[in-house]
This record gives sequence, C-alpha cells and structure tokens, in this order.
Amino acid sequence: MAEPFPAEGLPLEEARSLVLAALMPLSGVETVPLAAALGRVSAAPVLACEAVPGFRASIMDGYAIADVAVPEPGAVWPLVGRSAAGAPFGRALAEGEAIRILTGAPLPEGAQRVLPQELVERIDGAQAPAHPGEALAAGLDSGGAAPTEAKTAAAASPDLASQEPATIRLARPAGPNPWIRAAEEEAAAGAELLAAGVRLGPAELGRLASCGVAALSVRQQPRIALLISGDELVAAGAPRGPGQIWESNGTLLEALLQRLGARVTERRVVSDQPDFLRQALVELADGCDVVVSTGGVSAGDTDWIRQLAAELGEVAFWKLFLKPGRPFAWGRIGGTPFFGLPGNPVAAAITALQLLWPALQRLEGAEPLPLPRLKVRLEAALKRNPGRPELARARLVLDGDGGLWARLEGSQASSRIGSLQGADLLLEIPAELGALEAGTELWAQLLRLGIF
Repeated sequence: MAEPFPAEGLPLEEARSLVLAALMPLSGVETVPLAAALGRVSAAPVLACEAVPGFRASIMDGYAIADVAVPEPGAVWPLVGRSAAGAPFGRALAEGEAIRILTGAPLPEGAQRVLPQELVERIDGAQAPAHPGEALAAGLDSGGAAPTEAKTAAAASPDLASQEPATIRLARPAGPNPWIRAAEEEAAAGAELLAAGVRLGPAELGRLASCGVAALSVRQQPRIALLISGDELVAAGAPRGPGQIWESNGTLLEALLQRLGARVTERRVVSDQPDFLRQALVELADGCDVVVSTGGVSAGDTDWIRQLAAELGEVAFWKLFLKPGRPFAWGRIGGTPFFGLPGNPVAAAITALQLLWPALQRLEGAEPLPLPRLKVRLEAALKRNPGRPELARARLVLDGDGGLWARLEGSQASSRIGSLQGADLLLEIPAELGALEAGTELWAQLLRLGIF
C-alpha cells in the first residue's frame, strides 16, 4: 500500500497545519501566585476589581492649584499645605490656593493642574528649582555674593520652609499640560487586564500586581517525555568506546524547551533494541501528554522508532521537505501525540522549533505564534545546490546605516551544534535557489526571545 505522504516529504507549512489541526488544548487548570506564573498561559480573563491608580495623581514635583485656565507668569498663590505619596492633603483646594505636591501624590478635590517646580519661585526667597545646583545659582545676588545660609537651605529644599506662611509665584510660562495622571490611567473598574490564552511575561505580571491581583488561573502545561535512542550513545563525561559519541540531543532539546517555557518531565536514553524501545514508548505515552523522540525515524536497519510508533498507534506523516530535518514523524502512540525528531542535533532543534513548539502552544491553550520574520541581506556569498528549502543558521549584523545583514559562520552541517551558537536568525532559503551572491535579500526567522 502506498504511503499517505509524498516521497520527498511534506512542505513545512503543510506539516505544521496538519499537526495543529489534530490537537486540542489540555483541559487542566490551576491557580498559582504571580511569582509562579511567569511563562504560563492564562486560563480565563482577569478584570480590574477597581480603578487604578484610583485617584488623580501628580506627574511632576511641583505645586497644585485650583485654576482652570492656564495662569500667566507673575500669578501668585498662598501655599496652604502639602501632598506626598501616601500622605495626601487633607481637604479640598479652594480657588486661589496652592499646595506643594510630589510626583505620584494624590491631588485634592478642586485641584485642576500642577505647576512643575522649575517654573515656580517662592517670593519669600525660598525657590523651588528642579535641582539643588540650580538653587545655589538662583540664590546668588546680582553682584555674585553667596546667599545666606538660611536662604540656601530653603532654596535647596523648598519644603524646609513649609511650616512658615509662604507664597509662590509663576516665574515662567506654564503651558497647557496640567501634569495630572487620571484616576483610571492604568485601568477602569471592571476593565479587562488580561485575556484568556495569553502567555504571561513580566509586563503582564507587573500590570496584574499593580491592579491588586495576587494569583490567577493558568492552563495545564503539557508534560513532555523525551526519548533519545542510539546504541552509540554514552553520557557526557564518560569514557567513549570505539565508534561511540557523547549524548547531547537530550541536553540540547531539554534546554531549548525550558528556554521556551515548556517542561520535560521524563528523559530516557534507550539503545536501538525494539523491545526496549517499545516498552519505553508505551510507558512514556501512559505517563505524559506528549512523547518526543530523537533518532531512529529514518530508514536505516536499526531505525525502529517510526515502525514502533505505527504499531502502537499511528504515524500520520513521515519526512519533511526541509533542510535540515527531513527525517521527521508525527502521529500518536495510543492517544498521546508523538513527535519523532531527527537524530542529528541541529535538525532535531530546528524541527522542534518549527513543529513541536507550535504544538505545545496549542496544547497549553495559547495561539501558536510563529517566530517573527524580517528581511536581511547576506553578508558574504553562499555556496549551495538547489534541492530542498533550507533554514540556515546566521548571526544578525547591523551596518552603520542600520541595514540588517546575515553572517553565516562555519559549516551548516546538521550534525554540527556549533552552527547554533550565537545564531540570531534562521535564513529561509527557497528550494530552487542555488549559489547566492553577497547582498542577496532573504526572509529570516528571528530567534531572539521577547523581553516583556
């Protein structure tokens, strides 16, 4: 019977669509504190329980006044009090009055605007400059004489004289900006702070905390089982026999998944023996939500994984029309999704990014987001033959004019993990292109993770 997939392999986009169409989010939900929520996916919308900050606040250090219209330079007001963060002025502000106010402090009822302190002077001699150095300069008389000690202290800290009756005067034009933060600047009561299905980063968590949210419900993370197969594998640090290699795929893939916010709950290295591999696949599928293998999915004499997966469940397709990453299997073991990654480490990492990572996002209830793409130019010529589409590893380089260039360093062999070191980009090279000249423009996937 003919295989239900093309002999040359499925194009990447078609393979991704088939995988995602076969998956539904896991049903589990748990409530966690914000400190444990980084990287998790929200299970339900989160609404603001009240307005935040909940009061009008000053954006500047300065003086609050009740004037509705923009005052003209020379206007004066008696100073009747002070408002600081956590220590508001205790009554409404009347027309013609002013209070000293600090950044973030509540505005009293009646206050209409804040005059930044660098625009205002105390006409009793205690000015309100922006910096202490300006206070010293302002205190010099026309002959350059130093101010009295009392005037210097008052100028450097206008609140030192706040116990004495004082008057302020607008010394410079104020402009139309009232310098007031609205009571609902961050959120109105009942506003949606967070939708369901959002992967939580520092910005989301910080905003939730600022709105009084201490815990929230998140989706279940897929439990990932990682199976590494190969008779030739020995643990890193152990002596190698003839033809043996140190096992690296497990470390590479687990670290990659951890960087992406996923978690490997079990990891096994198994020799290329059908009975051992069959038992491992059954046990891992029973105890986890996703089984991921690396190695054993090609067509060699000891490549048993694909055959065993078909025996224990189904293989929906095998092989990708992609370089690196042609040997790839997707299906189920029992009812558990199964991803058979290539054995070469770079090919395993690339196919994990392109197919496994979107699938894990879907299982966790998030919308699978592709890696961001941008156009870059090759810094140097690249030798290649037409054949399969290729994802080449490259560094992102900026020239003096802000142009984006891709720098390829060393061999692009799928067995060479060094090609992943420092890689910022996966260059998308179409199948039909052969040798590429320096300056050739290509699309590239950006590998750098978002910060917020």
